[in-house]
Amino acid sequence: LRKVPLLLVVLLLHLSLLYTICRYPLGMHEGTIRDEDITASSQWYDSTGPQYARLQREEGDGAWCPAGLLQPEDVQFLQIDLHKLFFITLIGTQGRHARATGKEFARAYRIDYSRNGERWISWKDRQGRQVIQGNIDTYNVVLKDLRPPIIARYIRVIPVTELPMTVCMRVELYGCIWFDGLASYSIPEGGTIAAPGSPIIYLNDSTYDGFQERLGQLTDGVLGLDDFTQSHQYRVWPGYDYVGWKNESFSTGSVEMEFQFDRQRNFTSMKVHCNNMFSKGVKIFQKVECLFKPRLIVEWESEPVGVSTILDDKNPSARFVTIPLNQRVGKAVLCRFYFADTWMMISEISFQSETTSFITSTRIEEKADDSSTSILVGCLVAIILLLLIIIIIILWKQYVQKRLEKAPRRILEEDAMVRLSFYSYTIVSNQNQIHQSNPTYERVFPLDLEYHQPATLLQKLPELSQSAEDSGKSGRYMGISSGFQNNVPHYAETDIVSLQGVTGNNMYAVPALTVDSLTKKDISVGEFPRQQLRLKEKLGEGQFGEVHLCEADGLLEFLGLSSMELTKQPVLVAVKMLRSNVNKTARNDFLKEIKIMSRLKDPNIIRLLGVCVRDDPLCMITEYMENGDLNQFLSHPPSSSSLTRHYSNLLFMATQIASGMKYLASLNFVHRDLATRNCLVGNSYTIKIADFGMSRNLYSGDYYRIQGRAVLPIRWMAWESILLGKFTTASDVWAFGVTLWEMFTLCKEQPYSLLSDEQVIENTGEFFRSQGRQIYLSQTPLCPNSVFDLMLKCWSRDIKDRPTFDIIHYFLVEQMDCNI
Repeated sequence: LRKVPLLLVVLLLHLSLLYTICRYPLGMHEGTIRDEDITASSQWYDSTGPQYARLQREEGDGAWCPAGLLQPEDVQFLQIDLHKLFFITLIGTQGRHARATGKEFARAYRIDYSRNGERWISWKDRQGRQVIQGNIDTYNVVLKDLRPPIIARYIRVIPVTELPMTVCMRVELYGCIWFDGLASYSIPEGGTIAAPGSPIIYLNDSTYDGFQERLGQLTDGVLGLDDFTQSHQYRVWPGYDYVGWKNESFSTGSVEMEFQFDRQRNFTSMKVHCNNMFSKGVKIFQKVECLFKPRLIVEWESEPVGVSTILDDKNPSARFVTIPLNQRVGKAVLCRFYFADTWMMISEISFQSETTSFITSTRIEEKADDSSTSILVGCLVAIILLLLIIIIIILWKQYVQKRLEKAPRRILEEDAMVRLSFYSYTIVSNQNQIHQSNPTYERVFPLDLEYHQPATLLQKLPELSQSAEDSGKSGRYMGISSGFQNNVPHYAETDIVSLQGVTGNNMYAVPALTVDSLTKKDISVGEFPRQQLRLKEKLGEGQFGEVHLCEADGLLEFLGLSSMELTKQPVLVAVKMLRSNVNKTARNDFLKEIKIMSRLKDPNIIRLLGVCVRDDPLCMITEYMENGDLNQFLSHPPSSSSLTRHYSNLLFMATQIASGMKYLASLNFVHRDLATRNCLVGNSYTIKIADFGMSRNLYSGDYYRIQGRAVLPIRWMAWESILLGKFTTASDVWAFGVTLWEMFTLCKEQPYSLLSDEQVIENTGEFFRSQGRQIYLSQTPLCPNSVFDLMLKCWSRDIKDRPTFDIIHYFLVEQMDCNI
């Protein structure tokens, strides 16, 4: 067995605390934060209690609402107990939507936090401001970075108002566990450098959250730059990233720092990030000595651990210095850092350690009685049995792994656990489209699919040749046996609508409960006069209908949006038209699609404008953007648009796609065919996500045909969608990564253009096996490293490792801000 050194593991864990990585939801939405851990200063009703303050959830009356009108001087709070110290980097807030009946939200709020539940500290940003801008409506989530981040167990979110009003909130915290265990530190106050004609450089700990024994800038995850006179982009003063001291201010020639921890720990090493700009009298420390205190009530141990450093007068780069701590045990550490030059500057300190239980400085001298001996023997027997079980499991895994490694690299009969889908299709001759007769739905939240070991999933892969022909009479796709379906956990829990709409367009995956509730409601858009539609061009077709580009006369007046002079001007629209001779099932499916589309209201989602359902053929009228789809817009830009390919414009369009997908994800809708062909472009690079790229002959090459019948956009699909039929928001995230890649190639190349369709499917098997043989799309010249890193995260093998659309959208907005 290969054992990863514990130190390496701990170091890797510590790296996750860097601000850009430590951004995982802590459990308000998913429910891992329990109801009893969420309290409040007051609540209006039981149905607006603190347990309902969960982001993107609408139980009870949809949010936490403090009692009465909130006054400007009031301090009402929502308190969350995380039970251990967390490194908190981000907070998301939302108002009370309550399925469109709510209207309350917090326009601003502030945060108090505590590490022990006794002393509360008010969070301030790097400019000393406490108030955070909140929501502007009841539904949309607003994410705010906490800069500096918070290390705390308890969090209080306190709504703030300038006028008396009703306020309701839903929240989520983002971060990760504070692995260091460092509870507080005390250090001398930093100095200042004032040179004539230059700005003053402040080297104090500006985020220090107390006067003594607290945490601050040395634990905020931000590493100082090589030039200490510069700082990261926080609009703060020179020297902000470092805490620094001058040699002449200390008679001992050293700076003394004390660190206190949550419990007794076995210390492996300490990492200190130092500046070394020797041309300005700054060097790393000459040596360091550390003393340990096993318990806070005892004296410091007399024997120090120390190390002398190798000074560097050639390389001025800032660097980490690692100090071995030789497995010393303590709950507190006292370190003396000795000057090597005029100044010593440190930006970050972290400890690598293990918690220790029952380690004390005294020996237990009591004799064990017979009962304690029996307990000890029982424990030893249990440990031995456990070790035997672990060894058997490991040997079994190795056996399975060898079988997989020896398996052929093509997806054939001996390959692992895969099938293209579990769908049952109605096969129709001479048609490229499918109708799915018994589709199923994967619950979108939480995104925590458990991947079973290959040993439990070894199955024969369906043939890709004759089986579909053989199964034509039954309409069963690829002849999958019932035994196979019973052995592999079925990916679905509820019925969904078809993969393709009846007119050949893509169809959102929607929970059956949502569909049922929609079918009981009237269509929420008006009946548009059919005679005011003029056909211009057929965009595509499907098994039961067609999609046309039309001009709609008087549409703006119909929608009540136009001014008098524009009322009569026609508007370009896309019209999905159902053939008159279709069966009752197709007709009902078309009406369901109308009701689903009528509920989608987002600036980055194509909107249903009207319907013609009083007589045949049934029609739905949707927006159509004047610049067509994004694929054609980027690959054949308008001659007047010289800036189409500019990075900032690509980023702006990508941000809008992420925003639209964030909206769909909030409704538990799964798009399943996200690509540039399904994004329409308006004026000023506005983007709206559409759904009819599948029906267009122009993009027939983007879909893989099973025996010339069923079609799947395999080059955009996540591996689990191809192999297991799992469609979730996380698989949409995968497709978003491919869509980003398309955009930064200016849609000049199809994804995996050097691979055949069969090789693309073969490559998904490599993603499943995760043995390092999978092929990724490569970085393009237009694509910066930060955006390509986002793509790679979208293509993570495990669903839990892929970012959510909330995080993706926030990241792209930040990239836009940096690019301005």
